[in-house]
Amino acid sequence: MLFSLIIPVYNRPDEVDELLESLVKSSYKNDFEVVLVEDGSTIRCEEIVSKYTHNLSISYYFKPNSGPGDSRNYGMKKAKGDYFIIFDSDCIIPVQYLDEVDKALKLNYVDCFGGPDQALDSFSNIQKAINFAMTSFLTTGGIRGGSEKIDKFQPRSFNMGISRNAFEASKGFGNIHPGEDPDLSIRLWNLGFETKLFSNAYVYHKRRIDWDKFSIQVNKFGKARPILNSWYPKHNKLTFFFPTLFIFGFGLSVFLLLFTVDIFIKLYFIYFLIVFISAAYKNKSLTIGVLSVVAVWKQFFGYGTGFMKSYLKVIILKQRPQEAFPELFFKL
Repeated sequence: MLFSLIIPVYNRPDEVDELLESLVKSSYKNDFEVVLVEDGSTIRCEEIVSKYTHNLSISYYFKPNSGPGDSRNYGMKKAKGDYFIIFDSDCIIPVQYLDEVDKALKLNYVDCFGGPDQALDSFSNIQKAINFAMTSFLTTGGIRGGSEKIDKFQPRSFNMGISRNAFEASKGFGNIHPGEDPDLSIRLWNLGFETKLFSNAYVYHKRRIDWDKFSIQVNKFGKARPILNSWYPKHNKLTFFFPTLFIFGFGLSVFLLLFTVDIFIKLYFIYFLIVFISAAYKNKSLTIGVLSVVAVWKQFFGYGTGFMKSYLKVIILKQRPQEAFPELFFKL
């Protein structure tokens, strides 16, 4: 089986340099190719790519900006492999990654898989805190961190594999972003394909975002979910409502303090104390423990308010998603 690694990039040559450098160190002994798609960047990475042409089988393509989903589709159409592995440009790939994927596919083949993400010691404290918020069992149930034990789940395209057969049958990613990952997973399920979590196939996800960008990102995640629920109602889950309920509950807890009812605010305090202790212990840093509390609050608040706004517009008022939230859709 020939692996084709599909990497869309937009104005991130430094990230591409780190990613390709990590691939050069891969312990995988079989051939694989890298397909890098420049999505209309004004700061191109052509010169960076040229540094690695002697060490990697790499193809470089430049196309007008149409979003990460369409760029991944473009790369998969150009690729030669039997199985496509998709990375975000801000990932660093462990040396054993392809060996782990190869082993997992031979043991229990699946047409689409996803892997978790971890943080390197060299990441900044904020990056480590955001990584904790995005991967901890205390926040997301642990799917991105590899602790989820179910076979059927929705892979995320920062670390995702899909067979050529599944890609051709599904036509790949849609034009919603974010949300293109679960959209593809559900369409694959409807076509009879399976998805699976490969816990050992992790990447180091170097999210290069500050607090404001993180808040915007999770807010968009929240907006996307009711749209997906409206498209695929049978895949709706109560857990999708939890961040919004968390925010409402916190506001109610503060309000009840006016009447000297403090039991609920104490529960929130205990929850964030557990977050602090867990993050501090995992990272061996009190600073990261504090920053993780900030990250988790921003995660719940951003996602919860985005979900609430989208639920009102798309589910209650029946607005067309493309008109209610044009910023979530790329024009192809």
